[in-house]
Amino acid sequence: MTESTISVIDLAAQHGMRKQTVFKVLERLGIEPVKRPGNNRTNRGQIIAYISSDDAQRFAEEIRSMTVANRNAVNEDGLNAAIAEQGVFYLLQLEPSHDPGRFKVGFATSLPERLRTLKCSAPFTKVLATWPCKNLWEKTAIDSVTQGCERLHTEVFRTESIDSVRQKCERFFELMPKDKKI
Repeated sequence: MTESTISVIDLAAQHGMRKQTVFKVLERLGIEPVKRPGNNRTNRGQIIAYISSDDAQRFAEEIRSMTVANRNAVNEDGLNAAIAEQGVFYLLQLEPSHDPGRFKVGFATSLPERLRTLKCSAPFTKVLATWPCKNLWEKTAIDSVTQGCERLHTEVFRTESIDSVRQKCERFFELMPKDKKI
């Protein structure tokens, strides 16, 4: 691309939004990001979505023009509800036969979709358990339930006892507020 571009990741960070929210607003504006491999060590060749600087300006104007009422309506549509976003916290065993102590924990609004993307790199993944969860709780839950585990990657860990991790998850979510919407 010859014109100046910005990644959707950077655009989201600039506006204090989640990537998913940015994508939904871009879609509403009829802006289609161009996807290409990243070129630095932090994104290790992952496909990154970019938009032109002009489109980023249109996006910023749209966000600024939204009234409080419009933003609340956007929240109801799920576009900007990161704090209230509800889903599940999952405990996955990545290679049950080969490496039973290696697991992944995290938050998903759609576990089937999350598993679909994960199965490309970890085809033997097994869902051990899920708990109703808010997106806001994810980092705290991960820090809590992985105490004493070896961190292998962002949300991937190794433990001597996967059952102890499951028990920590159970205890953590027993303490969290129960919300009928979850």
